Amino acid sequence: MSKPLKQIHLAAHFPGVNNTTVWSDPEAGSHIEFGSFAHFARTAERAKFDFLFLAEGLRLREQGGQIYDLDVVGRPDTFTVLAALAAVTEHLGLTGTINSTFNEPYEVARQFASLDHLSGGRAAWNVVTSWDAFTGENFRRGGFLPQQERYSRAKEFLATAHELFDSWHGDEILADRATGAFLRDAKAGAFEHRGQHFDIHGQFNVPRSPQGRPVIFQAGDSEEGREFAAAGADAIFSRYSTLDAGRAFYTDVKSRLAKYGRRADQLLILPAATFVLGDTDAEAEDLAKEVRRSQVSGATAIKHLEFVWNRDLSSYDPDGPLPDIDPEVGDHHISQGRAQVRMYRDPLATAREWRELAAANRWSIRDLVIETGNRQAFIGSPATVARTINDFVQADAGDGFILVPHITPGGLDPFADKVVPLLQEQGVFRTEYEGPTLRHHLGLAHPDEVRDERAAS
Repeated sequence: MSKPLKQIHLAAHFPGVNNTTVWSDPEAGSHIEFGSFAHFARTAERAKFDFLFLAEGLRLREQGGQIYDLDVVGRPDTFTVLAALAAVTEHLGLTGTINSTFNEPYEVARQFASLDHLSGGRAAWNVVTSWDAFTGENFRRGGFLPQQERYSRAKEFLATAHELFDSWHGDEILADRATGAFLRDAKAGAFEHRGQHFDIHGQFNVPRSPQGRPVIFQAGDSEEGREFAAAGADAIFSRYSTLDAGRAFYTDVKSRLAKYGRRADQLLILPAATFVLGDTDAEAEDLAKEVRRSQVSGATAIKHLEFVWNRDLSSYDPDGPLPDIDPEVGDHHISQGRAQVRMYRDPLATAREWRELAAANRWSIRDLVIETGNRQAFIGSPATVARTINDFVQADAGDGFILVPHITPGGLDPFADKVVPLLQEQGVFRTEYEGPTLRHHLGLAHPDEVRDERAAS
């Protein structure tokens, strides 16, 4: 008996806090004006996507003490943007990245519960921790938490937020006009939490929202991050874009669920994916090369090389050979606020490897950065891209994809117009939304149903 076809989940990431987007392209629009966000969200909803996703940068990145302005810098407040988008969409989920290191559970829970009410049950929270003291300098607490304690705080933060969400059961509002009684229970929203990181008590002032709790996303790839997701997240982002790496990550994370009393279908795995479309596969390949050279200018190539060399390389020609000097190894880094520097744990070994690659392929600095950097995950004609996406999902390399176009806000339009209809024809993607909430889109049960199921087992 053949395995039934999985339904594909699709989401859209409004880019900007990365170097995927080509902001200098004549077709690119603002990353701050609301019209850009509205266009992007409406396109995603027209294509019946599950949700829109916003990353967040809490401090402008620096290189050598100067703002790194070769990439898009800055982003309006996440909650403000998502609340505004709730008013111009009806079905699309609204996912925001909110940091657990520098915020407080009561404030964040109140904001997400409010967004869930305003959107009719479409809110989702990507729970992240901060990894560097540089970002922490913007906050009173600073970057004082080492990695293990950041995850400890994140776990308690999420558990505390859940206690706040669950302090309302959903039946407390009576609103009896005849008697004048508004609440059935005067203690609605009462909570008390005493733990290592938080010691709070009071009454939560936002009633139970349509989803009960926002959908919880998690983006960590470390051992701690995978366990954190398995224990309590509804979906985890993945950075693995190849079939074999995707399947290995999928198998690893899904295998962790049983010890937390969870089924495999209670956690979705959603890799991020860029794409380039052409009328033919050959045309798409040519376009992809142009996009990569647009994303990695000569100045950007030098900056990226400095991530590894940890020294000023501005005197080097990006179209020339790699430096013959070795990287400078130390605790202080020339690049501040960029997660990429964590990828190069042994810069001396990376430099040796890159020199060998450059020599073997006759690559310049810019060529090397282009070839070793992030590649487009899906390149081809609409038919090729639709087939490849479906092959990945059916092979359990993911449950769907979060698409990141390189042009904002119109870069998602070709995918919506040309690829989505092909997936719909194959019967692996919805033609209409089947329910009002994001949990419906993702096939996730309401938290109350999960609780009742566990109680009955």
